[in-house]
Amino acid sequence: MNNQKQQKPTLTGQRFKTRKRDEKERFDPSLFQESIVQGLNQTGADLEAVAKFLDASGAKLDYRRYAETLFDILVAGGMLAPGGTLSDDLTRTEFCLFTASEDLETMQAYAQVFNKLIRRYKYLEKGFEEEIKKLLLFLKGFTESERNKLAMLTGILLANGNISASILNSLYNENLVKEGVSAAFAVKLFKSWIHEKDINSVSASLRKVGMDNRLMELFPANKRSCEHFSKYFTDAGLKELSDFARNQQSIGARKELQKELQEQMARGETLKDMIAYSREEMKKTNISEQTMIGIVWSSVMSSVEWNKKEELVTEQAIKLLKQYSPLLKAFTSQGLSELTLLLKIQEYCYDNIHFMKAFQKIVVLLYKADVLSEEVILKWYTEGHVAKGKSVFLEQMKKFVEWLKNAEEESESEEEEAD
Repeated sequence: MNNQKQQKPTLTGQRFKTRKRDEKERFDPSLFQESIVQGLNQTGADLEAVAKFLDASGAKLDYRRYAETLFDILVAGGMLAPGGTLSDDLTRTEFCLFTASEDLETMQAYAQVFNKLIRRYKYLEKGFEEEIKKLLLFLKGFTESERNKLAMLTGILLANGNISASILNSLYNENLVKEGVSAAFAVKLFKSWIHEKDINSVSASLRKVGMDNRLMELFPANKRSCEHFSKYFTDAGLKELSDFARNQQSIGARKELQKELQEQMARGETLKDMIAYSREEMKKTNISEQTMIGIVWSSVMSSVEWNKKEELVTEQAIKLLKQYSPLLKAFTSQGLSELTLLLKIQEYCYDNIHFMKAFQKIVVLLYKADVLSEEVILKWYTEGHVAKGKSVFLEQMKKFVEWLKNAEEESESEEEEAD
């Protein structure tokens, strides 16, 4: 047996020593800054030339490492210190966003520069969003003109999908809100956004990031009312944004109302208390009776776990609706409210397959409970129904409608005889 240790293999070859000075030069932000500034000074105000220069430089310079430096220079002309002031560095350029003309056309041209750069170097996307978030936090450090330009640019970028609406979170910074900077910035931003696209683009983007209900937060707590918001943005020429915020607040109020009603039902509160609460909320939030009956119907139908068997679900629904018919009756004082409820019942029975055969029984129950009148049922039958399950439900209601018509005719003939 060979006890001699086997010699381990060794790597041979020439070892190159990296000099510290070379390393420093390669990863020195000041050298990167100098290269970008020099290039911008040569291209001047020609933004097409700027785009070409940035495109070519990405092959030689480390954009990935120095994304923040790159964007700071393109926006402010040099590196930004915390708070938004230019750092004490002599390497600056006069050819940047903040020194450009304060008009929409120029800002659109700048947006194109950023768009081309990020399309070419996709990895800059995240860094660019982080830069915009940072710039929004630095707003107090910029002049009014600089803020206006940044707002217009941001609006255009949002409209074109270059950045996510989540960057607007920076505007909810307490100091910016308190001093009115956020609201003033938002006016310019939304104006350019809507000019590029429309209010539908704004609402879709805000909903996507869950910010459609947060616009009021652009104002300090003591000014966070629908009236103040509406006046501020309408006076600034943004009535469509004001209407959108009002609508969102109304949707939010309706959701809260439905949630509270369901909780009251779960707690077993009296119908009298539920009616009083609902009427108070109607006044407070300016909700119409037609909207209210829809909320009440949804609350009632969401208050129980439904049986999966068709024959049992009808029985369950009748029992529940008999219990809550006084609540439904409280909000069907108008013919239009009755028709709204009838359409809600039609849609519900169509959308929930187990209820398809329950429609007629529900309508008859509510007729007997004096929630739905014969006039409204006849109107629904002849012209007021919607397309959902139309043929099935009209067939179900045929005999009852004939009975109503006969009863109506008998009543009329009795009245004539009495005359």
